Amino acid sequence: MILINLLPHREEKRKRRKTAYFTGLALGAVAGVLAVGLWYVVLDQMKSAQVERNAYLSAEIKKLEAQIKDIANLRAEIDALKARQKAVEDLQTNRNIPVHVLNELVKQTPEGVHLTQLRQAGRVLSLNGVAQSNERVSEFLRNTLYNSAWLERPELVEISAAAGGAGRQRIYNFSMRVSIKVPPVVPVSAAASAAVPAAKAP
Repeated sequence: MILINLLPHREEKRKRRKTAYFTGLALGAVAGVLAVGLWYVVLDQMKSAQVERNAYLSAEIKKLEAQIKDIANLRAEIDALKARQKAVEDLQTNRNIPVHVLNELVKQTPEGVHLTQLRQAGRVLSLNGVAQSNERVSEFLRNTLYNSAWLERPELVEISAAAGGAGRQRIYNFSMRVSIKVPPVVPVSAAASAAVPAAKAP
C-alpha cells in the first residue's frame, strides 16, 4: 500500500526550525544570565575578602601606631631620666671640687709663696699673692702645670716688686690664672656597683 502525505510538510519543517532557533536563543540567554550571575557572585566574594583584608590591615596599622606612640613616650622618659641622672652626677662631681682644689693649692704652693686672694669664675681661678722671689712664682706655675691632678693651664698675669723697708727682703706681688680640670664623670650606677665589692672586702 502506498501512503501519501497530503499535509503541508514545508511549513511543518519551517515551523520546527523556527522553534529550534528560538529555543537556542532562550538557552543562550539563560546561559548568559547564569554566567553573569556567577561572575557577579565571584566578584562579590572577592570584594568581601578584600574588604576584610583592608579592615585587618587597618586594625594592625592602628596597633602599630599605638606601639610607635608608646615607644616615643618611652624614649622621652628615658631621655628625661638620663638628663636627671646627668644632673645628679654633675652635682655629685661638683660638690667635692672646691675641697679638692683647695687641697691642691695647698699642696702645689711652694714655700715662700702666700696667696692673698682667690676668685673663681666657672672653671677659672684667679689668684693673687706675694712671693719671696720670681723663682718661687715660676715654681708655683710649674707645679700647677705638671704635678697637679686638679689644676691645669696656669697663666701668669702680672708680677711686680713690692716696695720693702730698710733691711727687709724684697717681695713680689703676682697675679695668675689657672683652670680647674674637669674630672671624668663616673655614673652613679657604676659608682654604686663598685662600692658594693669594696664594702664586702675584708
